[in-house]
Amino acid sequence: MPKTAVITGSTKGLGRAIAEVFAENGFDICVCARTERDLNDMQAFWAVHFPTRKLYPFRADLSKVTEVLAFGAFVQGTWSSLDVLVNNAGLYLPGTAMAKPEGTLEHLLALNLYSAYYLTQALSPLMVPFRKGYVFNMCSIASFLAYPNAALYSISKFALLGFSKSLREEMKVHGIKVTAIMPGATWSDAWTGAPFPQDRLMKASDVAKAIWGCYTLSETAVVEELLIRPQLGDL
Repeated sequence: MPKTAVITGSTKGLGRAIAEVFAENGFDICVCARTERDLNDMQAFWAVHFPTRKLYPFRADLSKVTEVLAFGAFVQGTWSSLDVLVNNAGLYLPGTAMAKPEGTLEHLLALNLYSAYYLTQALSPLMVPFRKGYVFNMCSIASFLAYPNAALYSISKFALLGFSKSLREEMKVHGIKVTAIMPGATWSDAWTGAPFPQDRLMKASDVAKAIWGCYTLSETAVVEELLIRPQLGDL
């Protein structure tokens, strides 16, 4: 039987690169995104490049708990067990700690923290009874460093790192591994038109390969936290 992976925020950028690495290594994958068109484009790509691997798309806005739970129910209806969960869905919005941008912090917490929290809860029955599984949480270098005009984003990512640490302690006795991934600046669509060369930042595939490397360790080892930065440092 093929192994299985759930990857959120997976039609573009880091999530897409992670999905492709796992597909290359024989995994069937459940993915979600807010945009139906992006999911359709991903399905068309899979049909050509990964014809032997199954892709199960689901449209969901993971900033809404009801849709997180709907996606979790979709996965449970698709598979009876799960090998890998990558909580990658996330968003950056600027904002200072003392400013009062209405709803910004709440939206960032909903997507960057609560989606991972509720989806992990929903899918744990596919891992815990089998004493296997791996959870990757896409944190950030902003999970432990403060940046100008990024306080609200950093609050959400600090919280996600805290969740990852707590989850690691709870899940290790069940045979489930947990890794917090903390990448620095990585190329994605958000950087299109930026006034510097692409080799200034990391490639999404670099992060995806690092995640795969964590997954391939023996059962007796786990990378609890993985920090990856551009060779020349962050911007």
